[in-house]
Amino acid sequence: MPTTLDWSYSDPASWSNYPVMLATQKGLTTLGPDNSVQPGLAERWERERDAQGHDVYTFHLRQDVKWSDGTTPLTAQDFVFGWRRAMLGRERGEMAEIAGARQAVELQERGAPAEQVQAALERTGVEALDPHTLRVTLERPRSYFLSRLANVYLFFPAPSADLAGKSDEEIRDYFDRPREGRPLALGPYRVERWDRAGERVRLVYNPASAFPPPLGPGERPAPVVTLMKSEIGPALYERGRVDFVFIDSALALRGERPDDLHYEPLLSTYFIALNTERPPLNRPEVRRAIAHALDRDALLAGLLPSVRPSNVLLPPDLPGAATPEEAARLPHFDRERAREELRGVPGLDRPLRLVFRAGDSFVPEVAIAERIAAQLATVGITVTLDARSDFSSEVARRTPEGPRAYDMYMRRLGADYAHPNTFFTLFEREGNHQTGWETQGGGEPMARFERLLEEADAEADASRARTLYAQAQALLLDEQAVIVPLYHPDRYYRSRPKLRGLDVDPFNFLALKSLRLAPEAAEEGARP
Repeated sequence: MPTTLDWSYSDPASWSNYPVMLATQKGLTTLGPDNSVQPGLAERWERERDAQGHDVYTFHLRQDVKWSDGTTPLTAQDFVFGWRRAMLGRERGEMAEIAGARQAVELQERGAPAEQVQAALERTGVEALDPHTLRVTLERPRSYFLSRLANVYLFFPAPSADLAGKSDEEIRDYFDRPREGRPLALGPYRVERWDRAGERVRLVYNPASAFPPPLGPGERPAPVVTLMKSEIGPALYERGRVDFVFIDSALALRGERPDDLHYEPLLSTYFIALNTERPPLNRPEVRRAIAHALDRDALLAGLLPSVRPSNVLLPPDLPGAATPEEAARLPHFDRERAREELRGVPGLDRPLRLVFRAGDSFVPEVAIAERIAAQLATVGITVTLDARSDFSSEVARRTPEGPRAYDMYMRRLGADYAHPNTFFTLFEREGNHQTGWETQGGGEPMARFERLLEEADAEADASRARTLYAQAQALLLDEQAVIVPLYHPDRYYRSRPKLRGLDVDPFNFLALKSLRLAPEAAEEGARP
């Protein structure tokens, strides 16, 4: 269930808002079937670098887009209004790369008068040149900016004609109490009702949308979609009470699989992280040996209907992913090589503790952990397993001697946008990787890693940027062997045949943009 409908102001639990936001709003860009950046609300754009080294984008908006009232046109001012609110909102860090945004936030946090804060916002790098032209200036060149615009909903426009001049309380009421066709939408649906107590959101079709679902012969849009939270979703599906349900347990995928089971590949990677500060894993050759010791195919065999074993961090469907030749040069299964790398290494006489999350998940973590322990035993490494309900705290916990207490942990990393940068930020110095690798080699490898990312993020040429990201991936996975990728997860769900085009997007969110009803579908509409 969403925690807010105010997509500009948002909140730190933003992931839960995405299904509704993506169904009701749109970005300047969108993603094609290959996850490449395509025109969205902007029909085209230009990118240039100004004399101060800033990235400057000029977006030319589509002139046929109207808000869901059917009369109010989309304008560049809608972006200016929405983005300025987002700069001071609960997730303002997402907007920090816009020129001047940090200065406005600093004034707000110092308690400066509202007039000074507003004046600073007006100096930020988001300007309406005319009703259909938006100019955006970034502090530094960022190659991933267009990818973020496609689905990071803080960058979506806000209906300024409705909201301008309203007090903060009136704006909260506008979003918190949907009524009379508000809040306005641009996507194929708008929110008609939000029942917090019953944990339901009722969406109704938006006939004014410039982005209708692609209808085939006899198909029609689903007039009503009700999203609901339930602990007994699978049982409701079996009883015919709902028409779509996520499969959140790997155990539910065992045995006979129903004909209506579907899965979608995610831009996501499941991996082992290694504590680089604690012997014997403070030696790169030991960490690399673990990567060579693991047979990913055998780790996953029979656990899921479909698996994508991998020895790379960047998923293959991600623009800029490793080529097969590059992947072959990264550590992969070679048990004899693992034994050779471990020969004579001190400190392997103690068990290594592998920490993972306790509880049910569509990732079969217990089975994977048990198989990891069995495979590492064949190269002389003993592993003890520790399922933790306090996973994050345990991974961050330090021993009295200083290093973190774990030896290895398992986790899934999912993309926030379709660009390599989203996978690498976790492993930067300020990232929440908890591996201690920033201390290795006196900090030189980490510094080199961050320089590669900085160069790639600023590189306008996609081919050259891809080469730099490939070098960063090799440094992380091979030279330093900080993590060991295992596979790229898929998302599983069940859906009635009458629902067409309803699926899960690459970021693990319910996707309604192509939803339509089959010709024989009942009149009551869809009930995911």
